[in-house]
Amino acid sequence: MLVVALVVQLVLGAGLILVAVNGFPLIGGGGDGKTDRAPAVAPAVPKATADRFDAPRAFALIRRELSYGQRPAGSAPLRRLAEVLRRELPNGRFEPVTGHPGLRNVVGTLPGRAPAIVVGAHYDSEYHPKGFVGANDSAAGTAAVVELARDLRSSSGREVRFVLFDGEEEGPGCPNARFDRCALRGSRAYVAAHRREVGQMVLLDYIANLGVRLPHEGSSTPALWARVRAAADEVGVGAVFPPTDQVTIYDDHTPFLRAGIPAVDLIDFSYRYADGLQDTIDKLSLASLDAVGETVFALVSGLRAD
Repeated sequence: MLVVALVVQLVLGAGLILVAVNGFPLIGGGGDGKTDRAPAVAPAVPKATADRFDAPRAFALIRRELSYGQRPAGSAPLRRLAEVLRRELPNGRFEPVTGHPGLRNVVGTLPGRAPAIVVGAHYDSEYHPKGFVGANDSAAGTAAVVELARDLRSSSGREVRFVLFDGEEEGPGCPNARFDRCALRGSRAYVAAHRREVGQMVLLDYIANLGVRLPHEGSSTPALWARVRAAADEVGVGAVFPPTDQVTIYDDHTPFLRAGIPAVDLIDFSYRYADGLQDTIDKLSLASLDAVGETVFALVSGLRAD
């Protein structure tokens, strides 16, 4: 028995070393996977020098989303919320998620020339643990996308599509190792239908936590990431987007990257309350939401002018 136990320990240890060496991607929705937790005392978030993103209005939408409780893909609460979000987006409409009856993306559009810029977030929540509401994952991202759709109406240039993805989180019976196959359902369906129409994609995920820091996500397109950092510097919040790297994360930008579309994932993967019952609105910050919103407003305005 001792020999068997020792062999098992050696095999597990070798597996962990292999993961560490190869840097296998982490998943965007299920599991924990975090090794570098956020510090106990959140760093300060600088105040943006621009005022084009209405953060208080976006924060109010976060509260409204959370009033629907747990909102897993296909659930009645999520479908009711989807009706609200559709009305909030310009030219809002539903697009079915092919192969997944009952799931639907919510899409809004500002007209312009091709190729389109996609600004996205997922609007479903985890189905577990019971009572999970997902304030930062991803009610905050959803609210920011909706607010950007309002605030960017005064700009012009390239087409912008605001896409709220259904089915980002894995459903019951999906092991974490297969997250990128049985989750990301809305984004995979969107890319399959629209890949030839999209020029760049910007994903907003964990973006509003206290002391938010958004290093370069490992798979995000470097040239587009450089434009994110330039936009952050332009609005005075460069410290929120440090010139460092975090791990590669399977998320709703992944199908775009696999289709050859430049994409970035704005996600603070050190967020200590992810995937748990403590991911509640008191963990969020108006200053963090505003810093990210102003940055993405500047980024998309610049991309529209290309």
